Amino acid sequence: ATNEGFGWPTVGRYLFAPEILQGALLTIVLTVVSMLAGTVLGVVLAIMRLSSNPVLSLVSQAYIWFFRGTPLLVQLIFWYNIAALYPTIALGLPFGGPSIELGQANVLITPLVAALLGLSLNEAAYMAEIVRAGISSVDPGQRDAGRAIGMSSGLMMRRVILPQAMRVVLPPTGNQVISMLKGTSLVSVLAISDLLYSAQIIYSQNYQTIPLLLVASVWYLAMTTVLTFFQGRLETRYGRGFQPRRTRRPAAAPLREEVAA
Repeated sequence: ATNEGFGWPTVGRYLFAPEILQGALLTIVLTVVSMLAGTVLGVVLAIMRLSSNPVLSLVSQAYIWFFRGTPLLVQLIFWYNIAALYPTIALGLPFGGPSIELGQANVLITPLVAALLGLSLNEAAYMAEIVRAGISSVDPGQRDAGRAIGMSSGLMMRRVILPQAMRVVLPPTGNQVISMLKGTSLVSVLAISDLLYSAQIIYSQNYQTIPLLLVASVWYLAMTTVLTFFQGRLETRYGRGFQPRRTRRPAAAPLREEVAA
C-alpha cells in the first residue's frame, strides 16, 4: 500500500471526476436494462423449454446452446458489425413475403444498441436455465391443485408456480446481476463511455494507468457491495417460511444409580 506506483493522490483526485461518475452511471443503466430484458426473455425461453410442444422446446434449446456456447465479447463485436451482414434492417415475412424497411443498419444499430443487444440476448440464455431450474423445483402437486380449482396454464404459472420458484431463482439471479455489472466492462471495445472506458480515456492522456484502474475497481467494488446487500435481503424475504425451524431438544433426564439391595 505504500508503493508510490499506486498513486493514491491521483486515485483521490479522479475518484469523483465527472467522467468517472458518468461512466459509472452508464454502467448501471447497461446492467439494469440488460438484466430486465434478459430476465423477461429468459422466462419465456424457460417456459418454451418446458413446453410439451417439441418445436417450442427445440427452439429454446437451440437458442440456449448458441448464446451460451459463444463468448460474449464475440457477440458484442458481431452486433457492432451487423451492417456488414445486413446493410438494411427490415421486418417482413420469410420466403419472399412483404417487408417494411426500417432503415440502415449502421444508423439503427449504434454502439449502445449493439451493447444492449449483446448483453441482453446473452443473459437471456443463462436466465432461461435458472428459471427452468426454479420452475422444475416446484412440487407437481401445486399444478394439480391449480388445475383442480380451474386455473388456466398462464394464470397458474403467474400466481402459483413462479412465486414459489423465486426461492430457487433469486440466489443465482443475484449472482448474474453482479456478473452482468462486471461484464459491462466488455463494451469498452465498442468505444462506449462506460466506467472502464472512461478510466481508459483519462489514463491515455495522463499515463496514470494504475491509479485510474484503481478508481474503476473502487467503483465496481462499491456497486457490487450494494447489490450483494440487496440480494441478501431479497433471499431472506422470499425464503421466509421455507427455512427449517430449530427445535429445542428436551434436556436429558439425570441418570439414576441403581442401588443394590
